[in-house]
Amino acid sequence: MATFDLLAAIDLRGGRVVRLQQGDFAKETRFGEPIAQGMLSASVISACLGSRLPGPGTVYLSQDLKFLKPVKIGDTVIARIEVVELNREKNRVRLKTTLHNQRGEQVIEGSALVIPPAGSRRMHSERPGDL
Repeated sequence: MATFDLLAAIDLRGGRVVRLQQGDFAKETRFGEPIAQGMLSASVISACLGSRLPGPGTVYLSQDLKFLKPVKIGDTVIARIEVVELNREKNRVRLKTTLHNQRGEQVIEGSALVIPPAGSRRMHSERPGDL
């Protein structure tokens, strides 16, 4: 997470700085340094769902997240989205969602239930695991 990303998140929160992002306070926490807010990191997953898989027009129904490790300032995170269940009758897709840092460490795990975009061939293929 870049400092710019954190500043943008702070701006969205009305200019309030979360104490885990303040250098002096952060040094005294269990992390020993500033970290990114968990939901800021999780927003990478949301961005992937809305832009890549299933893609634009996706409707979020639910998201479960487990925060495993902190995302530190300067970390690069990579989201992985895997189709685990496809219900064509209800037009629902259950996804496994994970986020890893540049060291390959899993920092978030979870699942999402979505309605794929209308006419999405990617979600209606015979082999959704191959998407």
